[in-house]
Amino acid sequence: MAKTKFRPLHDRVVVRRVESEEKTKGGIIIPDTAKEKPQEGEIIAVGSGNRDEAGKLVPLDVKAGDRVLFGKWSGTEIKLDGEDLLIMKESDIMGVLG
Repeated sequence: MAKTKFRPLHDRVVVRRVESEEKTKGGIIIPDTAKEKPQEGEIIAVGSGNRDEAGKLVPLDVKAGDRVLFGKWSGTEIKLDGEDLLIMKESDIMGVLG
């Protein structure tokens, strides 16, 4: 896991998409133009959290290194240090894998 100098604010996280298989179970190779973008990723960096009504900081449930599932259209695509990443709110994450 590469260290990044970028730290997201509040309840945002930086996610690197995990590439999906290039073959189907039957052995058919899927070309890049026909592939859907993966909805699974690894969290690279997390913000400090949100504040509740009393002003107390509530930390995020996810941490760097977690593998997560997110919605197909979640997040904003960015390029950081030559790598394609996503910035999204923690609420866009559907769950943590394993």
